Amino acid sequence: MSEKRKFVPFVSSETNMAEFTVKALIIGLIMSVVLGAANAYLGLKAGMTIAATYPAAVIGMALIKAMKGSILEENFARTVGSIGESVAAGAIFTLPAFFVAGIWPEFYTPGNYFTSTLILISGGILGIMFVALLRRVMTQDAELPFPESVAAAEIHKAGRGGTNGSKFLFGAMAAGAIIKTLADLKFFAYTWEKFIFFSKQAITNTSFFGKGGLLLSSPGISPAYMGVGYIIGPKLGALNFSGGLIAWGLLTPIILYFLGPNIDVDTLATALIANGKATSMDEAINMVWIDSSYSVWKFIVRPIAIGGMLVGAGFTLYKMRNSLFTGISRSINDVKKAASGEAVETERVEKDINFNWIMIGILGVAISTFLITYLIFSTSILVAFVAATVMIILAFFFAAVSGYLVGIMGSSNNPISGLTLTALVVTALIMVLLGVKGNEGVAAVLGVAAIVCVSAAVAGEMLQDLKAGHILGGTPWKMQIGDIIGVIAAGSVMFGVLVILNEGDIKIGGGGFGGKNLAAPQASLMAMLSKGIVAGEMAWPLIIVGMLMGFGLILMQVKSPMLISVGMYLPLETTFAIFIGGLIKGLVDVFNEKKKHNEGQKVRVENVGVLLASGLIAGEALMGLVFAGLAFFDVKLFAIFDKPSFFISTIIVAIIAYILVKIPINNAGNPNDPVPPSAAS
Repeated sequence: MSEKRKFVPFVSSETNMAEFTVKALIIGLIMSVVLGAANAYLGLKAGMTIAATYPAAVIGMALIKAMKGSILEENFARTVGSIGESVAAGAIFTLPAFFVAGIWPEFYTPGNYFTSTLILISGGILGIMFVALLRRVMTQDAELPFPESVAAAEIHKAGRGGTNGSKFLFGAMAAGAIIKTLADLKFFAYTWEKFIFFSKQAITNTSFFGKGGLLLSSPGISPAYMGVGYIIGPKLGALNFSGGLIAWGLLTPIILYFLGPNIDVDTLATALIANGKATSMDEAINMVWIDSSYSVWKFIVRPIAIGGMLVGAGFTLYKMRNSLFTGISRSINDVKKAASGEAVETERVEKDINFNWIMIGILGVAISTFLITYLIFSTSILVAFVAATVMIILAFFFAAVSGYLVGIMGSSNNPISGLTLTALVVTALIMVLLGVKGNEGVAAVLGVAAIVCVSAAVAGEMLQDLKAGHILGGTPWKMQIGDIIGVIAAGSVMFGVLVILNEGDIKIGGGGFGGKNLAAPQASLMAMLSKGIVAGEMAWPLIIVGMLMGFGLILMQVKSPMLISVGMYLPLETTFAIFIGGLIKGLVDVFNEKKKHNEGQKVRVENVGVLLASGLIAGEALMGLVFAGLAFFDVKLFAIFDKPSFFISTIIVAIIAYILVKIPINNAGNPNDPVPPSAAS
């Protein structure tokens, strides 16, 4: 009988190598805050985030290598740096819901900052504590491939051999930042819109009883959105865009056709001219119909989309039911082993945070949840106790499930929003059974869901980094302590990032969270669900219509009903731009086939493309934060053109397409070179 071969990490357990150093921690903390802020910007606008492991690995490797650091310092910096994205995901999925639901009439107050920061840090620490219990068994499970962890580990190994993709990432970041700057300074038009009337009489008839028409829109000229489309590919980009076509090409025109005769266009158009917002009656009438289209979409189509999102999230979890149940049962067994002291290892590469400290951390988060619910949200002691208990149970199970799913398909595909929606609905129903009503009940539900969301997001990302560390030979307890520091840093500043984005958007007339520019689809969905269940304010007819639509999509065997519903919820210019990015990726695939690239060349093209797309996203997102900050502090910007041309915008799209096609294809490499690890696993 052959003996099972023992796994040997890249850096052996006996090796004494620099790891938890000041420079690695500082670089990691800076990346945690910066990547977290960039993902907050992207998530609020597009309803999705990008996994930070890969960019953090490339940036950390470049900086640590320049400082003559070790591979374990790179691993540590990447671990700390990537955790900010998870904190950002938890923040954007939940905190704006307090504002959208009306719990916080003003988003920024010192009290709201304290509450939000406590929620984010508590959820993050809870996720790390649960992962510390689960790490050993899950990272050593041969059935869990951890694709992104393997890719991240291989990036560090390749970096030791001299290859480096940081130039593509940083170059694309610069390009994304420049394009965003030119857009905000009005060098080119961000988008183009025109309302096409169903009847010519609608323009000339002064009494104006038209029957609506169709709002045409171009894609938004956004490197970030196109980068997202490139990463998700043409098929998913098309699914997302199909939701936009349903919303803007079908539902909005049909509804507007019947509502058109009830719109007093003459009065509204005259008011626009009087206020100096239009110079002619034709222009004013066009603006009225555009505004009416957005009103129909916001108040009728969006609730329908929310119903579809709800069914889509449930269907996603149903498809993963076997993995979910396996993850739950495995988690219970893992905790039993940890509590009984089984499988205790003394090697450096197997040392986690002490079990007693883990229990203290979990108890501390339970107490903080109780205090938040009782003191801040003004519920009864019973409700606060139940909320804390439900939170711990749900957070544990969803942290385990999150980690297990990341082990199967990576954190990029981790359905955090679906897990959070499940936690929110369960908590809301329990609150209703306890007789909780009003804003305090809604706040308690959102608070529990927020902590569970951050916990699950952090757990998935942490476990992914621990697996990469397991391959490289990192020390688990050092990585866990580093992530606790990273969670505290990111959690302390994330509310400020949201404040700047919200207030900056309000000051330029965007409406803030839930508006056109900061749609925050997940947070808006959670606000509507919590109010609908607890406060009885659910727009049930529209929600039910959306749910039936979602079931119809499932019966049609649509690949992702959730993505279609998100596409309906987002502005057309957003989904259109993501679709263009997907088409660009499809064009790259065509060139791969035309040039008859082998597997190794295709992987190199893929890796360079993902780096470029990630750089474009990060560059625009970071510059977007800068301009939001300027608006927040009332800094007036000059405009290069009063009425920028959309012709220049088409040139910008061509430049982005050239970057994302030409550079990856030119870096396909030699067909005889070995196949590198894929960054898009």
